[in-house]
Amino acid sequence: MAAKKSHLPIALVVDLVLVILFTIIGHYTHSRDLDPAGIAATAWPFLAGLGLAWVLTAVWDRPLSPLHSGTGIWAITVLIGLVLRGLTGAGSDPGVVPVSFMVVATTLNLITLVGWRIIATAVAGGTRSRRR
Repeated sequence: MAAKKSHLPIALVVDLVLVILFTIIGHYTHSRDLDPAGIAATAWPFLAGLGLAWVLTAVWDRPLSPLHSGTGIWAITVLIGLVLRGLTGAGSDPGVVPVSFMVVATTLNLITLVGWRIIATAVAGGTRSRRR
C-alpha cells in the first residue's frame, strides 16, 4: 500500500502538466500567442474536470492504473471540460464547442492521461499476474 501512496503526488503532477500542456498547445495553435489570461480561460474547464475526475475515480487507490484510474480520469476530465467550455464560452462563444475541438480534446487527452499510465505501469513492472 505504501507504494501506491508514493505514486499519488507523481500522478497528480503528471495529470496537471498534461492537461495544462494540452490547453497551452491548443491556445497557441489558434491564437498564436502565449497570453496567460487566454491560456487560463482555455484551461480552467479542463482543470475543473480533472479535479472532479480525481475525486470521482478515487484515484488514490490505484494512481497508475490505466483502466481503473486513467480511463475514468480521461472521460470525466473531457466531459466536464467540454460541458463547462460550452456553458461558459471559455475560449470561445457560449454554447459553441466545435466538433473538431471535441474530437481533438477527447483524443489527445485519451492518449496522454491513459497513455502515460500505460508506460508508467510497464516501467514499474505492471500488474504482476500469478501463474499457477
